[in-house]
Amino acid sequence: MVGNPTVAEPIFSHIYSNGLVLVAEPMPWLHSAAFTMLLPAGTAQEPASRGGLSTLTAEMAFRGAGPRNSRQFLQALEALGIEWTQSVGDAHSSYSVACQAEKLPEALELFADLVRRPHLPKEELEAARQTVLQEWRSLEDEPAQKVMVELRRRFYRMPWGRPHQGDREALQCIRHQEIVEFWEQFYRPDGCIIGVAGRVDWEKLVGWIGELFADWPAGAPGEPPQAINPPSVGHLPFDSQQTHLAVVYPTVPYQHEDYFRAWSAVHVLTGGASARLFTEIRERRGLCYAISASYHSLRDCAGVFCYAGTTAERAQQTLEVLLAELNRLSDGILPEELHRLRARVKAALVFQQESSTARSQALAADWYHLGRARTLEEVGRLIQSLSLEEINAYLARSGPKDFSLFTVGPQPLELPDGKPQPTMARVPPLGRGKTSGMADSRVSDQDIAESKPDRSEGD
Repeated sequence: MVGNPTVAEPIFSHIYSNGLVLVAEPMPWLHSAAFTMLLPAGTAQEPASRGGLSTLTAEMAFRGAGPRNSRQFLQALEALGIEWTQSVGDAHSSYSVACQAEKLPEALELFADLVRRPHLPKEELEAARQTVLQEWRSLEDEPAQKVMVELRRRFYRMPWGRPHQGDREALQCIRHQEIVEFWEQFYRPDGCIIGVAGRVDWEKLVGWIGELFADWPAGAPGEPPQAINPPSVGHLPFDSQQTHLAVVYPTVPYQHEDYFRAWSAVHVLTGGASARLFTEIRERRGLCYAISASYHSLRDCAGVFCYAGTTAERAQQTLEVLLAELNRLSDGILPEELHRLRARVKAALVFQQESSTARSQALAADWYHLGRARTLEEVGRLIQSLSLEEINAYLARSGPKDFSLFTVGPQPLELPDGKPQPTMARVPPLGRGKTSGMADSRVSDQDIAESKPDRSEGD
């Protein structure tokens, strides 16, 4: 092993004349390198009647790029031993790539071709369309995901919170020219962020990226305004013995000065087997078989999304106890809860020191939210310096409130004020083995990661 992972490495950044941002953290003790590329081509940029256009464009981009056709491109990735993932979120289409450090220049060249010179072959549109539709269909029989999808759709104001799988009817009628136009408009350097981590030489990296991307013409439109909707409730009928319920409340976004205080409170709810929701709702009362909470942030607004899966008979009590636990946060957290939080964060930061992929993702996301990137040392210091008094003062003035609710199950639930939940109109009931006429999506509700909370980064 080369280097000392206990010594903090500096973070470098460079902004090219076309607006592209490069941010990197050398990790010389590793033998790998990774990069994450965020393109300003998320679901929020889709026309209202073309849900899924961003995902279909991303799928088409892999079907040949530069001098390689689809098969040759995938073979080139495999020949380099590259591990990669691609995803579409609210703000971005993203690509995360990991490889041996010496292979980084070749990996960057391949993905420069993908985002700048994709073939987007018209003859492969129908195959790509079916791939995206299969993903859409796969979620139609998953009420646990459906409930989170519908809650997020209602929490964020459109066009934010849209499904990345899109709308079935829209997917079926997207034309090839619309894909080409979306790529031309949003696969641009202004708004693009490349985060790199691992065994890299900064000066060489700046040169490599410049050769590949510096002549990439700018011109991407700005993001639509971000906001959340007023509190709402809803129910989707589902013929089952189970009920899936989801609750969200607004909180401060990642860039806010109170972020780590708000995040600490969420961790107390859901950070491990000793967390409040697991202990009070699942372990002590046996009300549900699944319970979780996760923090999700756009750049200007955020929410804490909670989920519980239970039987129909216990759903009402589960909802009431869940809301009671959320309200109890306003009374503050306990010293032992803060101690457990710090211990888990310390372990998580060590793990991130061993992952170039995780660091590249965090660097890119930090830059999007903050306009800079935090070192692991800074994150650890910020969390370790949190006091019980400041967390509890924050919760006393800004505790959970303004809840939005959504359920999927056989019967609507009653809200704490005694009013029944309204059943959603214009939405066919879910059926086992059948697809409904309702659009679906994936909620970016990654489990709370102790040192890398869930942020909208093209996830």
